[in-house]
Amino acid sequence: MGERDRGSSSAAGRAAWLWELRRQNERQEDVADTANEPYWQETDDAHRVSFDRLLSMLPPGGSVLDAACGIGRHVGAVLASGRSVTAVDASAVYLAKTHASFPDVTIEKHDLQDLPYRDRFDAVVCVDAMEFVPPEDWPRVLGRFRDALHRPGRLYITVELVPPEEIRSMNDAARGSGLPVVDGEVMWEASDESPGYYHYYPGLDQVRAWLSGAGFAILDELEGPWHDGEYAYHHILARTTM
Repeated sequence: MGERDRGSSSAAGRAAWLWELRRQNERQEDVADTANEPYWQETDDAHRVSFDRLLSMLPPGGSVLDAACGIGRHVGAVLASGRSVTAVDASAVYLAKTHASFPDVTIEKHDLQDLPYRDRFDAVVCVDAMEFVPPEDWPRVLGRFRDALHRPGRLYITVELVPPEEIRSMNDAARGSGLPVVDGEVMWEASDESPGYYHYYPGLDQVRAWLSGAGFAILDELEGPWHDGEYAYHHILARTTM
């Protein structure tokens, strides 16, 4: 087998692995214990400040796409502000819980990579979800966000942060187990019984470059509190430039 053939085979193997990870993540979300884990009900001050600032930028009666909405923990705030919201997630179980809480809200099942919207919303919100997007798909997802927006439109995303030494250690472990990972990719809580949870941690300079390339200009950035030194979220507000 030549170098080109080996490269094609490797790329095809990674693409198949990433596709299965998307479906694996969907299955994991469908069985998540959303009733007893505070994460699903609570937001910290940095999330609230960024979310409130986003809402303050929107026209009265505007529209918001909550991409990867989970069980709808941000939906109520959008509705209370007088805006409409479309809630999207890959998990049918999450969407059913969102519908139970907000029966009049439009809900639709989509992966972030496959959002179908064009010129429909004043803002897109994607909170605590981009860590599931591999590097190949970041430009595609950001492009889908841009396409969904009116001009001018606003975007609020979070980027999960973990100490770099932990990322390197877990990335080395994933490589050692034979997984086709690239720098920044890890598998959390992997065991003989479970394949674990995939996360990708891009550098913030790379995130800023991807945003610029997708047609966004950053308006504000805020690093949220570190939770026991283990993880934090970097909050980014941006606007469309094209």
